[in-house]
Amino acid sequence: MADLLWGDVRSFFDPDLMGALPDVRVPGASVRDWQAVLDLVAEKGWRCRYSEGETVLPVPRAETVLSRPADAECPSLRVWPAAGVLAVFRFYADDEVDFDVDLRELQSQDRLDVFCGFLRDIGRRLDKPVLMDPEGFYGHPVLGFDVEADRVVLLAAS
Repeated sequence: MADLLWGDVRSFFDPDLMGALPDVRVPGASVRDWQAVLDLVAEKGWRCRYSEGETVLPVPRAETVLSRPADAECPSLRVWPAAGVLAVFRFYADDEVDFDVDLRELQSQDRLDVFCGFLRDIGRRLDKPVLMDPEGFYGHPVLGFDVEADRVVLLAAS
């Protein structure tokens, strides 16, 4: 059974209402959690591309990328958990795993299921909630992986 039903959450995936690029985050993270995410990407065999600016490089260890100089370009890791579904991780801080998704890529039950599975995989690996905030409304999650429920749940009224 699906974690969420498209008809129940469609409004939270409307780019015109929510912004096209909501923030997805794992608060209370650590360098170890970042490394666990990098390991998960490799283990799942998800297509990915790590870059610093325009330079594509092999995926480094989390402690290496998170200890870069303050004036260095912010690196990104693009991960495709399925064809046509992209998550872009940015290594802003070691205490929060954060990434963006494009809501325009998540416009059906099938795509929603892929997204929920991705959040579940990350949340289970880290044993932490994974929250999605509308673009520009950090701290106001509308849905997320609930550790106790072991599934993605709606956190706001639709």
